[in-house]
Amino acid sequence: MINRYLLAAVFAASISLCADFPQAEISNGVVTAKFYLPDAEHGYYQGTRFDWSGQIYSLRTLDHEYFGQWFPRYDPKLHDAIMGPVEEFLTDGAGLGYAEAKPGGTFIRLGVGVVRKPEESKYERFKTYEIVDPGKRTFHKGSDFVTFTQMLQDQNGYGYEYTKTVRLVTHEPRMEIEHTLKNTGKKTIRSSQYNHNFFVIDGKPTGPESSVKFAFDLHDTNPAPDALADVRTREVTYRRELAAGESVLKEFSGFGKTSADYDFHVENRSAGAGVHITGDQPLSKMVYWSIRTVFCPEPYIDIAVEPGKSQKWTYTYQFYKLK
Repeated sequence: MINRYLLAAVFAASISLCADFPQAEISNGVVTAKFYLPDAEHGYYQGTRFDWSGQIYSLRTLDHEYFGQWFPRYDPKLHDAIMGPVEEFLTDGAGLGYAEAKPGGTFIRLGVGVVRKPEESKYERFKTYEIVDPGKRTFHKGSDFVTFTQMLQDQNGYGYEYTKTVRLVTHEPRMEIEHTLKNTGKKTIRSSQYNHNFFVIDGKPTGPESSVKFAFDLHDTNPAPDALADVRTREVTYRRELAAGESVLKEFSGFGKTSADYDFHVENRSAGAGVHITGDQPLSKMVYWSIRTVFCPEPYIDIAVEPGKSQKWTYTYQFYKLK
């Protein structure tokens, strides 16, 4: 019998992918990537958790699909109704300027916009806040790249110009995500950023055929017994296929102070496909999360940009077949 969770996901996907959302497609002849574009009124994703730019709902290369819908219920305002190598910015676990904003005032979700702070005891990361100003966005597309730009000024003294370019390397199964954050405000921007990496490789379930390999020795920050997954020296593997409702959540230390440890291999042997992810910044935190439909290394980096200055960083994805 087909799992009801999977049926729900397939049904939801058939609805959402047929809708008329703003989108774009690029290709280098080896990789084809399809994007849902930022749009405050008609965009596929209108939540306030993740950066709106660079959402890839399909990436095909070497006869494999790497992304797709992993969640059972779609709503544009849901915090996690989003696909692909999507990113979130956090300042002290909240939005930029949240701590200094009064109820009724505003703070910033980087990559999203200026949002309203309600009366609440603490920041709710998975809540969708009211968007007061989505900023000014521009979009440029070539045959093998897309560039997203968001410009934003807040009344509290924060401002930025944020540019993200997703580029397919010529004639290679490789993708680069380039970022530039320019501080155009009066206050220093301090944040962390991570990529959630929602991998759905050929739609295969997470289980013994799935693994993630790391470049450093893993130290589980909460080494409680786990009946689902094993943490080996530099690898996470699974004892059995995850059922609907089951999850694995880990946080690891053990990485060094250089970009050398921003290095991961995500593989599914049943699909016969993998991806090698590297970054040019040192890790500041390492989280790993998975459910039946998706498995996600979540590497964090730190960002600090003084007024008038810029910071740049790049992530690289090398896709490959398993022998």
